[in-house]
Amino acid sequence: MNNLIHKIKNRDELTREELSYLLALDDFSKIFRLADDIRNENFGNYVDIRAILEFSNYCKRKCKYCGLNSTNKNVKRYRMSVDEILETVKTAYYAGYKTIVLQSGEDNYYTAKMIGDIVRQIKKHTSMAVTVSSGELSYEDYKYIKLCGADRYLLKHETSDEKIYSYLHSCGTLKNRLNALKNLKSLGYYTGSGFMIGLPFQTLDTIANDILTLASIPCDMAGIGPFIAHSDTPLRDLQNGSTELTKRAVALTRIMLPKAHLPATTALGVIDSKEKDNIFSCGANVIMRKVTPQKYEQYYSIYPSNIKVSDIYKERKILEQQIKNLGRIPV
Repeated sequence: MNNLIHKIKNRDELTREELSYLLALDDFSKIFRLADDIRNENFGNYVDIRAILEFSNYCKRKCKYCGLNSTNKNVKRYRMSVDEILETVKTAYYAGYKTIVLQSGEDNYYTAKMIGDIVRQIKKHTSMAVTVSSGELSYEDYKYIKLCGADRYLLKHETSDEKIYSYLHSCGTLKNRLNALKNLKSLGYYTGSGFMIGLPFQTLDTIANDILTLASIPCDMAGIGPFIAHSDTPLRDLQNGSTELTKRAVALTRIMLPKAHLPATTALGVIDSKEKDNIFSCGANVIMRKVTPQKYEQYYSIYPSNIKVSDIYKERKILEQQIKNLGRIPV
């Protein structure tokens, strides 16, 4: 253990075996403190608040864990118009958000040209950083959206285990997902990925390899959250993922990727609202806040959620105060 602590302090890379060993520790407090120290060195006490706009819940994929999967006939589908998207983005901008995350299912209705034009309009009318998260696209599509001004792209790999990936995604391959991430990185995107804790057949070695996968890209941001069972999916009866193990994975990712942006994911807050506060002392430095219009947000249900959007301005101010109460500085 002392040797591993020395490696961490010395900024030496950890192996899969070492990461697995650390994930299984009875007492993880020293690792949490080290991760928090690294977070503080790189980001100080600042917490980035980012707005996430879920502009379409149509999806061609059949992912077994996701409530938006194309086989789910119980979900009410929606697509926001370009005008609705831009109006919501402007509202978020004037409420104080500096980053907008444009997220959707893999919806072929929104072509790269449409997404690119939306990005251009956002850049024209605001000074916001733009993150796009619309799944796997071609290299040329990613390139076009980047040329239109997109700063970041978020594409979670979900699991680095090829067998688990195939089990969960009959509609894609891990190879294609990782190639897409490499394409994003090569195009100069601030590249984000991530994974879930609590998937079927997952082991500590799997999670350790997920962390190493993030480091191998290397990712500039990573969302790590617990699996949450959705009643309209084949995994409806599976137990939710561990919040403790999620925090441990975040801490070790902070150690492996000192300068990456690590959000306290929405999923973590769904299981236990207090965890969003706690995770900021485990390496996280970002929080996402939904700004999806109220008439749509209830239908963007990757997993069941009680998070509601009513007043973008008011909810931003409440979140700022909650962050200040933790002794942190919201930005």
